[in-house]
Amino acid sequence: MDAAGLLQILVFLALLVALTPLLGGFMARALSGERTLLTPALGPAERGLCRLCGIRPDEEQHWTGYALSLLAFNLLGFLLLYAILRAQAWLPLNPAGLPAVPADLAFNTAVSFMTNTNWQAYGGETTLSHFSQMAGLTVQNFLSSATGIAVLAALVRGFARRSSPTIGNFHSDLIRIVLYVLLPLALVSALVLVWQGVPQTLLAHVDATTVEGGRQVIAQGPVASQVAIKQLGSNGGGFFSINSAHPYENPTPVSNLVEMLFILMIAAALTDSFGRMVGDRRQGWALFAAMAVVLVAGIAVAWWAEAQPNPAFAALGVDPAGGNLEGKEMRFGVVNSALWAVATTAASNGSVNAMHDSFMPLGGLVALVNMLLGEVIFGGVGTGLYGMLLFVIVTVFIAGLMVGRTPEYLGKKIEAREVTLAVLAVLVTPVGVLGLGSLAAVLPVGLASVQDGGPHGLTEILYAYASATGNNGSAFGGYGANTLYQNSVLGLAMLIGRFLVIIPALAVAGSLAAKRAVPASAGTFPTHGALFVGLLVGVILIVGGLTFFPVLALGPVAEQLLLGTGTLF
Repeated sequence: MDAAGLLQILVFLALLVALTPLLGGFMARALSGERTLLTPALGPAERGLCRLCGIRPDEEQHWTGYALSLLAFNLLGFLLLYAILRAQAWLPLNPAGLPAVPADLAFNTAVSFMTNTNWQAYGGETTLSHFSQMAGLTVQNFLSSATGIAVLAALVRGFARRSSPTIGNFHSDLIRIVLYVLLPLALVSALVLVWQGVPQTLLAHVDATTVEGGRQVIAQGPVASQVAIKQLGSNGGGFFSINSAHPYENPTPVSNLVEMLFILMIAAALTDSFGRMVGDRRQGWALFAAMAVVLVAGIAVAWWAEAQPNPAFAALGVDPAGGNLEGKEMRFGVVNSALWAVATTAASNGSVNAMHDSFMPLGGLVALVNMLLGEVIFGGVGTGLYGMLLFVIVTVFIAGLMVGRTPEYLGKKIEAREVTLAVLAVLVTPVGVLGLGSLAAVLPVGLASVQDGGPHGLTEILYAYASATGNNGSAFGGYGANTLYQNSVLGLAMLIGRFLVIIPALAVAGSLAAKRAVPASAGTFPTHGALFVGLLVGVILIVGGLTFFPVLALGPVAEQLLLGTGTLF
């Protein structure tokens, strides 16, 4: 741990804070249907798409209609992507002549990208053609991200509206989000990445001669366009097998910094958009502060853990300089590897620039905790904030119990229906992680995928199911996920983690939108100050701790304690 590392972290956080109000204000106008700087250029395209698809933006939907439209649209996206992967061998832009993707892997991959998880049980450059990468994965990167932001927009309208039976129009929201937010940002981001050396080409692989005289096949393709939206949309799926550790995906320190900003930028800015849309920006900054507290704490712990040499080396009389460098790119080092790991698991992104399996147990614990808390710090684009708002409902309910008063938030009474729906959504992560993960820990077909024994093997299982259920997509490593069992059950975990949270969130939006505003009084609990931020963070940590501490104690915590005795796994 040194001053240079601290400076890098501070610069990253300062840029994130500075970008939040700038992008947040723009997105608030776009989500509200107001005129933006891009309206003259994109307005005709928006109107044309609406007419072509038969969409009337003024015809808003009840929450059930909004949910049905969302589910139907995502089902069609899944079927289309599955068909592309299965027919890959006969489709164009396949210069390497790659065969069709097997049925179980195609199912897992289609579910993964449709749910914004981007879990990959395959090597991108050796499995998918350029057409599958562009027309399949990249398209879903845009649409799955837009779906998450659309759900957030509907929930925000639930808090902002008064006695309204509707929460917006899903198809209109989707078009505006893609046109005004994701496409422009992705275009600029891709150009920045190309400037830094990320390739964007339709050419086939390149044969190179190494210095030893051997032959090496170097994969390339339309990389920059996919990397841009994978980071911006908290998707995370890599064009290459080793993801953002690959020099074609992340070639320079500048690309590393901007890609880390892309990971958190939209999710952070949406807190400001929320504050603007409900008419009180302090509320947005309170949520930003709650997220930032946990993020900074995670960065500090992970950095400290990875800056320490492995005690196993000390037992051998070796004192390696630089901390734990196993599984890390030397061009990024400990600081940027730890910072990326915390950001990507906090943001439900899942891209990696180092192998988490090689992290110290405490470093891996931070990444795990970020996912097990429900991906709300800062979470995926849209998904993180609507997940956080469900925790807000639980928090104000608890605060109301403390003072014997009906809980309120933003002028809306929080009653039994909203609390029940919020708790159901919060329980989704334990069901997916502990329920499905326990099967993988006891069934022989599940245990066959585990590489290591002891607490490290348990961590591998826990990480895989936390990543799938949390729609994160990052891999711990050392886990053989490309089997019929794992492709099927992890696919189920992704579906549970995505849609069993979206449906309660939309139901809450509909319930709140129909309510009248309650005037603030002397007994109203303020939800924009430090007391509320502390209470919210406490509720999130306590719920996560009570749910997952036993299994974490048997996994990374036990491994960290045993490490000092020289016991390795």
